[in-house]
Amino acid sequence: MYYTDCPLSLPSPFHQLSLSAPSFSLLPTLSLSLSVYVCMCVFSPSPECRDLIGSGSDRKPNALVQVAVIDPREQYLVSHACTEIVEGSRDPLFLTGVTFPPEYPASPETLVKLTVYDVRDKARDNVSKPLRGEGVSFLGSVTFSVSDLLRSKDDQLTLNLRSSDGVLAVGTVLVSRVNMGEMEEGDMDHITADVQQAQKCTLVCESSQGTQNDKDNSPLTGAVFKNPVCKVYKFQTVDSKWMLVREQMEECTLSFSIPRQLLHLYIQEDMRRIQELRDLGELSPHWDNLRKEVIGRYGQVIAAYQETLAELNKITGPSFKPSCSKAQRYLEFIPINLHTQRMRVTCPRQTDAFYDVITVGAPAAHFQGFKGGGLQRLLSRHEAEKKSTAYQCIYYSPEHTAKAQEVLHSVGHLQPLISGLADQLLQAAQQHSMAGLREALKNLAGKTEQFVHALKDELVKSALLALHAAQPGYVTKNQNQTLPGHQDSPVAPLKRQDSIPCHKEYDEEEWDRVWADVAKSLNCVIAMVDKLQEQEPINNNQEQPIPKQVLADVITSHNPEGDWREQLCPLVVRLKECVAEVVVRARRAMTFVLLQEAACSIPQGLFLKQRRDVVFSQALAALACGFVMRLYAGMEDKGFLRQLHLVGLVAQFESLLSTYSEEIGMLEDMEVGISDLHRVAFKITLAKTDNPCDLQPVVIGRRDHYTVEVPLPQLAFQTLPHEIKEGKALQVYPVLFNVGINEQQTIADRFGDISLQERINQRNFEILDSYYKSLSLPCFQTQTDLKDLLETLGQNVVTKKRKNVEILWLAGTICRRLNGIRFTSCKSAKDRTSMSVTLEQCALLRDEHQETQLWGRVCQWDSDPEAACSVAENKPASRHFYPIALLLVSSHLLVVWLILSLVFLLAKYQ
Repeated sequence: MYYTDCPLSLPSPFHQLSLSAPSFSLLPTLSLSLSVYVCMCVFSPSPECRDLIGSGSDRKPNALVQVAVIDPREQYLVSHACTEIVEGSRDPLFLTGVTFPPEYPASPETLVKLTVYDVRDKARDNVSKPLRGEGVSFLGSVTFSVSDLLRSKDDQLTLNLRSSDGVLAVGTVLVSRVNMGEMEEGDMDHITADVQQAQKCTLVCESSQGTQNDKDNSPLTGAVFKNPVCKVYKFQTVDSKWMLVREQMEECTLSFSIPRQLLHLYIQEDMRRIQELRDLGELSPHWDNLRKEVIGRYGQVIAAYQETLAELNKITGPSFKPSCSKAQRYLEFIPINLHTQRMRVTCPRQTDAFYDVITVGAPAAHFQGFKGGGLQRLLSRHEAEKKSTAYQCIYYSPEHTAKAQEVLHSVGHLQPLISGLADQLLQAAQQHSMAGLREALKNLAGKTEQFVHALKDELVKSALLALHAAQPGYVTKNQNQTLPGHQDSPVAPLKRQDSIPCHKEYDEEEWDRVWADVAKSLNCVIAMVDKLQEQEPINNNQEQPIPKQVLADVITSHNPEGDWREQLCPLVVRLKECVAEVVVRARRAMTFVLLQEAACSIPQGLFLKQRRDVVFSQALAALACGFVMRLYAGMEDKGFLRQLHLVGLVAQFESLLSTYSEEIGMLEDMEVGISDLHRVAFKITLAKTDNPCDLQPVVIGRRDHYTVEVPLPQLAFQTLPHEIKEGKALQVYPVLFNVGINEQQTIADRFGDISLQERINQRNFEILDSYYKSLSLPCFQTQTDLKDLLETLGQNVVTKKRKNVEILWLAGTICRRLNGIRFTSCKSAKDRTSMSVTLEQCALLRDEHQETQLWGRVCQWDSDPEAACSVAENKPASRHFYPIALLLVSSHLLVVWLILSLVFLLAKYQ
């Protein structure tokens, strides 16, 4: 995996010119092998070098190849890319290929220059510009034009590698033009023959275009994913066959579009809340002052959100936020370094395999800082303060507040449905359609029962009593004076009430009567429909249809008015009136509950809500990106689509944050943000057009529940299962697993507290295990190894072990087996994240594609000898997934080492 932390500006795909990293040999037998691809989407294989001689005869060179492009019209050299440095080898194998980005401004006259260097100083900061650095020796170069390659016989060019003066030929270069696609058996044999005979590693793969390569740059993905950056590698498997690995990183437009939509929804919701507070009517001075203060706070939040939204709308350019901007105020809703990573593996006689992962910085309020901790700690502390401090309001628990929001959402959703179904009932009555009448009545009765059930809660009744007590002039029966805070003259402040008040002077049966009137009105409608059905003159046993005139006479004889609609209309209107009256009362009561919650929380509560909005915005942008990527990749997988609408998908977030210093606050923010994603559902819709603007996901809803609508073109939409096309909500189950791996985690393991990490892993394992048990699909229940993996993960979660990275490895493996979405995060999605994804990709190549060459090289970089031994024995070394030996030296061991060194020096010079 590779990452970028600066703006990218790569054009969209048209044709790609790809160069493989070269293989060459210098003195006495000199050769260089290079492959150039010209096709829609291609791979570049890696080279081998033989018999290299460095700048000194006694040392082995550190080889590096630089690729530059010369525009003949502009006549200047542009450095394009370079391979990695292969240290101390006369026969180096380059893993990195060089790929030109899509629609690179290349013409037949464009010149490509290859330069070979010996990098003596391996500690140089910049190896991409070796001509300007010291400690670099020039070995040779060669230049060719694209037109020469296009006109060449057999699509190959053989060129001489020249010295710096251009006179001495120090090698040869073989340039090949290849149409890349599925690897065939003949291609594999050709590769093997080339390696054995000339050691040039020239790759020739003949295949027609239009293969799965087009998936990565199709118009469907181009609407959401932008600016691809590709790297290509070639590896040898255990059976001496070759495979190509193409890694592609892309930006996601949802990094900005999702936060913009959320900010717009936040503003609309808070403005509705202000209007609901004003609709409470006249309140006593005390409660009216609280209402004004809450409205003022909401106004400040709205103004801040509007300002942020205006600034985001001005931003153009890259589609991601670099880590250097994580502390900027106007970008706090944007996720850090949100990118997609796709590894595509092409092997002989096998279908191409894809492995996707989303990399993103930890969803956290970086601009607000972590001085007081993160959301999890701040919310717990704030809730405790609300209970212990005497606020001038009624205390409602978080459960009551959540219930009030649920009631508001239910009545707002069900009232228009009931009204629409009542109109359908009248329309069926006007048409004298008994079948339509029964169907409309069935739906109306179902929604009305849901409406009544939603309001059957003691909280609504008690809140109505409390609202009545907050009105002017309210006097209790037990006191002859007005309640504190209800007089015009200054009085003692109202003490906080630990429970919802009950006032006997208020007619408690009034709400019960209003609420029961809805059910009574519905019963009257049902009775009238039954009566009309009894009056139906059609005899089911009669074969001959009744003439229309006779039918009309029969209806008129039973109904002097002769119209079903006229009989039903008064009852339906009464039902609507009862529902409307209940909605008004329930809405005012629940708004009063939310007023108490906001008043008790001023000002800290609204600040926490803003922080939660920021974290949720970052988390939702990442989740939407992962869902869209997974959906696009699985459009042709019937089993995946069936799992999607029957059960849903698991989204596994892998976090590498430490439980030390400010990263504890980030982890606490991330825990709450990932947990809030349970309130999100997805829905697939039919796009209006195939225009990229119409293929952008849309967010609807409010803070207690959001729905992300993902539009698809008509051709793709028609292939979906019926349930998905009907608009069924698709669930996602987010889980978070965290294991710190850096030096700060070493300090936390030895001297700090890791209970937060243990609690997060334990809780999310239970969610993952519950999701697996809910899977009733046979393809998962028959996988015994999947069950074993879950059991092993459960054991590791409860095991007391420092830096137990086996948890991350097992969770990632389970997620892939469950067709889930993978995310990897650290503070900024750079160093630790790139290391994690790179090693995961190496492990996937080793375990899934029998690749040992790469894993052996990775183990050479590994300073852990135990891990190297496990690889030599061909055993998984996942428990050494993050080997950082130097970080295991703690501070007190360093002090001991300094003391011993000082004693040694004193003894030596005495």
